[in-house]
Amino acid sequence: MTSSSATSLEGSGYRHELYPYAGNDEFVAGTLGFIQEALDGDEAVIVAVPEEKASLLRAEIRENDTVRYVDTSRVARHPGRLIAAWQEWIKEQVSEGRPVRGIGESPWGHVRSAAETAELRYHEWLLNRAFAQGPAWWLLCPYDVARDKTALTEMARCHPRIRRDGRTVLSEDYDPQAPYAFTSLTDPCDPYDEFLYTSGDLAALREKIAACAAQHDLPGRRLRELHLAATEVATNSIRHGGGQGVLRTWREEGRLVCEFRDAGYLEHPLAGRMMPTARQVGGRGLWLVHQLCDLVEIRSTPDEGTTIRLHTELPG
Repeated sequence: MTSSSATSLEGSGYRHELYPYAGNDEFVAGTLGFIQEALDGDEAVIVAVPEEKASLLRAEIRENDTVRYVDTSRVARHPGRLIAAWQEWIKEQVSEGRPVRGIGESPWGHVRSAAETAELRYHEWLLNRAFAQGPAWWLLCPYDVARDKTALTEMARCHPRIRRDGRTVLSEDYDPQAPYAFTSLTDPCDPYDEFLYTSGDLAALREKIAACAAQHDLPGRRLRELHLAATEVATNSIRHGGGQGVLRTWREEGRLVCEFRDAGYLEHPLAGRMMPTARQVGGRGLWLVHQLCDLVEIRSTPDEGTTIRLHTELPG
């Protein structure tokens, strides 16, 4: 057991901790203690939490040159965009030459579906890979066990360390060598449409999606965005997934879902989640897909191929 003292993080690499708490009082006590440690060590702090939690902390510590509250509204409910957002926030602080701490709480109380919950949890696991190389910083992830205590073990599997009573212990459930245990995708909702596509079928594929969207009053702008995302995914199927794929479309929990299946294998779990660099060759397609869709689910294995589901919110 090691104390989470206010020592400099410089050179120690990325540190990822889970902070289980119950209710607002414990949230404030634990996060304020974390912030105070940073201030004592002359470290910058980025606070990225839902607004109702940010207001509790602002009442105790206002924003200043050291403590920054970031607006998470544009990315909080889009798991595929969160890592890039952290990259941007950390880059700004690291450029000032001080060690950085972060407090990041996903909007667990506002999730709209089981699929969104699963993708937020996967994001927590991917953080360890995304920041394994790069500037040293320390991220504390509060998690309200009063909301769902049964999921605590799953969260512990995503965090190398757990913070309790101001001290840090190694997470016995975290295994850096173990593959991520995905939640199985649900079956398509009946009724659903199916379309086999191959080279030369992209126009017909977009027509299939437009017909489904028209049944559910999807606005024109969102349909154009979905068409662009779908074209990117289907093109990858044709180029890298055996030359063909299967599209399925249906409505589920207030969203239009477009599912693409092919025989390819997507090897890199962070594909599409990290901002492409100016010199990067390829890899921009999935990045664009995450920016255009409300939720993206990806499952890929060498034996079973790749399934990608694009979720687009429907009006009302």
